[in-house]
Amino acid sequence: MAIPQSFIQELLSRVDVVDIVGKYVQLKKGGANFMGLCPFHGEKSPSFSVSPTKQFFHCFGCGKNGNAIGFLMEHAGMTFIEAVKDLAQQTGMVVPEEQQSPEDRAKAAAQKAKQDSLSDVLEKAGEAYRDQLKITPHAIDYLKGRGLSGQIAKRFGLGYAPEGWRSLASIFPKYDEPLLAESGLVIVNEEDDKRYDRFRDRIMFPIRNIKGECIGFGGRVIGSGTPKYLNSPETPVFHKGRELYGLYEAREALHSAGYVLVTEGYMDVVALAQLGFANAVATLGTACTPDHVQKLFRFTDAVVFSFDGDSAGRRAARKALDGALPYATDVRSIKFLFLPAEHDPDSYVREFGQEAFAEQIKQAMPLSRFLIEAASADCDLQSAEGRARLSSQARPLWQLLPDGALKQQLLLELAQLIQLETAGLEKLWGQQAASDQRFAPASRNAAAPAPQSANAAFSHAASAGHDEYPNFEPNYGDQQAWSGANTFVPSNGNSNWKNKNPNWTPSFKGNSKYKREQPPVYTGPRTVPASRADHAARLLLGNMALWESLAGQDHAMLCALPAPHGPLFAWLESVFHEQGALGWSTLSEYMQGQPFAEDAQRWVAQDRMNNAVGLDNATPPDPQEARQELRRLLSMLMIDHLQQLKNEALAQHQSGQDPEALARYSSLDKRWRELKATAAMVSLD
Repeated sequence: MAIPQSFIQELLSRVDVVDIVGKYVQLKKGGANFMGLCPFHGEKSPSFSVSPTKQFFHCFGCGKNGNAIGFLMEHAGMTFIEAVKDLAQQTGMVVPEEQQSPEDRAKAAAQKAKQDSLSDVLEKAGEAYRDQLKITPHAIDYLKGRGLSGQIAKRFGLGYAPEGWRSLASIFPKYDEPLLAESGLVIVNEEDDKRYDRFRDRIMFPIRNIKGECIGFGGRVIGSGTPKYLNSPETPVFHKGRELYGLYEAREALHSAGYVLVTEGYMDVVALAQLGFANAVATLGTACTPDHVQKLFRFTDAVVFSFDGDSAGRRAARKALDGALPYATDVRSIKFLFLPAEHDPDSYVREFGQEAFAEQIKQAMPLSRFLIEAASADCDLQSAEGRARLSSQARPLWQLLPDGALKQQLLLELAQLIQLETAGLEKLWGQQAASDQRFAPASRNAAAPAPQSANAAFSHAASAGHDEYPNFEPNYGDQQAWSGANTFVPSNGNSNWKNKNPNWTPSFKGNSKYKREQPPVYTGPRTVPASRADHAARLLLGNMALWESLAGQDHAMLCALPAPHGPLFAWLESVFHEQGALGWSTLSEYMQGQPFAEDAQRWVAQDRMNNAVGLDNATPPDPQEARQELRRLLSMLMIDHLQQLKNEALAQHQSGQDPEALARYSSLDKRWRELKATAAMVSLD
């Protein structure tokens, strides 16, 4: 689905950012603007300003800013498309669809209707479960025995599924309605087509998405039945790997507490909310995924994972570590809390009190320490073999980290444990990464080395100071020469023979002489991008999955850029939301007819090194390198944006139009200097 830029501008002209923000933040008139406590970070004195004339919000404390769409993306965790649709619904506007065939529009409409129908069915069942709880004494007694009040049960919409096999038949007259099975409420026996309720004699926990819509259920057995917890299956509206229980209810508490506490169960979340920790969420019967972590960082910059201290808890924490590492930037905090084996968060707070549990959270294990602990598992650091094992286990974890001070400090700590110099360890890991890529199974069957693999291998080796592939040196101008004159060094050590060129491979046919592989296809010079926005577009078009790694403020900044970049990024966000990550060949077909299509083709064509002629489906560049490059670009774009805002604030101060302009300038200048300093450190690395 593509949304015309003209519609977005019309939409923003009809909504009032003061009304939108005012639904979530208590605002008071202060001069020309409205002021309130920032919803994005904890503060006691208001530094959050909303301008009705500019239709813009800005926090002078944390620097968050944007329009009404950006606010919903940042505060409610919506995607760009979701925010636009939400505002359009409030204003009575209909979101148009561009460049879609009648078949595509019909398919999209049918999918939307199916999702709405499933949500309606789930909402109706949830209401029936809540009504049933009110008239079921033993279910009420169970919740009271767990220390839950009626108020907290109402807040989370708790209910009760009766014991009968077909209780929902009294709620839905058409018990054979396919939607009941598709929503996961009813199970159909394929052999005899008999139907029965999935949830029976269970406390029901409705699972809500970030908009508050019921998308599934978790059922907790009363008594000693099995399984202890039963969840809804995967449906068109419910995906366990993306959703978090309690996130909708915890939104406000996340901002005031300053962190999110990730627990293992529904009851932990509800009980902790009862006991003063309303900022808790839980995974839905599955390990914590990167999607979970990314979603959490849309609401807070600090995450604390809470697990039991037993072996199962350690295994769960280890999986959470893998999901969290790519998002562990220098401005985020990730910790791991391990309680005694006999306690979960609920029981610990009840036995030792809120202050003791808060202290446990404060003393939780930092990600850096847990990474070293995980990498050191089964390693005897008193022996060379044990230290070598540590190096092998630490490398994949360390390489998941984004570039920054944390990554460099961990390299130093690991080098000391392995008893190598930092440069030596980095060189070793660079060689191993190049070797892994060179001998990957997919590359062995190729007739010639793919340019992408060669360039990636070169970049790894170069970063480690090792010239493993001299003939794959990247050339940014003229066509590179292909040197194939070198021959194999005989085993007798004759020094008159030159070293074997690495691009010769043994032939196991005939007389076993060596043959030369075909040189890579020359793809022409690589031109320098016209602007940072061009380069960012090129990276995202070439590796669409990078879009999901960006924060909400990054999305808002890119979508707000002038044409053609802004409309392109808005369209890209919508396609990603509807279709997922697409390859460039498919994406370019979807783009036909869009006003920015020619520009996009030109930007991608500039990156000749990343896609050889005739290899439209070639392997994309290394995702980690592309992610790091995009991060640097976005930082520079934000620096440019802040400079523009600084100039505007200074001009307003000098003209006397805005008495708050000088304070705004100071805040912007502080953020500008911090970003500049960070960018300078990254460039030195």
